Amino acid sequence: MTGLGEFSGGEGFRLAWGGVLRSILAPMTADQIASALPARAVTAIEGLPFPRIASGKVRELFDCGDAILMVATDRLSAFDVVLPDGIPGKGILLTQISNHWFKLTEPLLANHLLPDQIGEMKRRGITDPDLQLRSMIVRKLKPLTIECVVRGYLVGSGWSSYQKTGEICGIKLAAGLRQAQQLPEPLFTPTTKAPKGQHDEPINDAQGEAAIGAELYRQVKAISLELYKFGRDRAAKAGIVLADTKFEFGTDAAGKLFLIDEVLTPDSSRYWPRAEYRLDCSPPSYDKQFVRDHLLAIKWNQTPPAPTLPADVIKGTQDKYLAACRELLAL
Repeated sequence: MTGLGEFSGGEGFRLAWGGVLRSILAPMTADQIASALPARAVTAIEGLPFPRIASGKVRELFDCGDAILMVATDRLSAFDVVLPDGIPGKGILLTQISNHWFKLTEPLLANHLLPDQIGEMKRRGITDPDLQLRSMIVRKLKPLTIECVVRGYLVGSGWSSYQKTGEICGIKLAAGLRQAQQLPEPLFTPTTKAPKGQHDEPINDAQGEAAIGAELYRQVKAISLELYKFGRDRAAKAGIVLADTKFEFGTDAAGKLFLIDEVLTPDSSRYWPRAEYRLDCSPPSYDKQFVRDHLLAIKWNQTPPAPTLPADVIKGTQDKYLAACRELLAL
């Protein structure tokens, strides 16, 4: 695995870096981001002076005392297993796409980012360019115990549930709907937030209210639907279909609600190129479909250890993430 101190992005990276530090505060262009991607995947974050408090499939969290350092690695998972190979720069792309959407959605809901990210990083001695691009300094908040999924199209696990029961999360749908069909109205279909290594489970409104309280549940349901519609309409301007997405929220000591984690990225959302959208199938998406298709083709049993990935699969996946970044940041 590659740690942050173990590689250099090369001469192109160094030359491109001149304006990037300033761009973390101002919007970055896709070309700036592409120029700053590392040559090798960063799959481990080591050597920081802050205690590590959590490690997920992609992100590492560190305690900075009055805030949390959230770092997105280039790790990649498929079928709930972390793969041995990462995708170079994936963590940077996810972070910059999130920063873009956090800025756009500020009028709808406050988010976990502290103001003046560069100042916050410098104050804590975080000066490595790659680390800055894949990091956020965020408020210490209490995450809600549910994940807030919004579906605008009938696909994925929603399609599977509909085929079996005619419902999604207890919501009865009309008969005769087709795979990948747009729903009459977006559906709020929350899930549990399962411990690492376990699967999230769909829940209905009553279960959601029991988990976090009726009033807070109503609040996150309403804002999740509003955020989805905002993202859907913005993505449509770039010729992209936002089929579904997942939001996460947290509260401060006073109970104020914040949008946290990542937002409207290819990892948390299902994006389809409008030109390739078709019914009666799962349309190609801007994410790790290259990887899933490869793993299915080689008949991997979907249990650890995962196989290594060929270079063309890694490059194809990176291209997908970068294409999404180019399209979304142009909005």
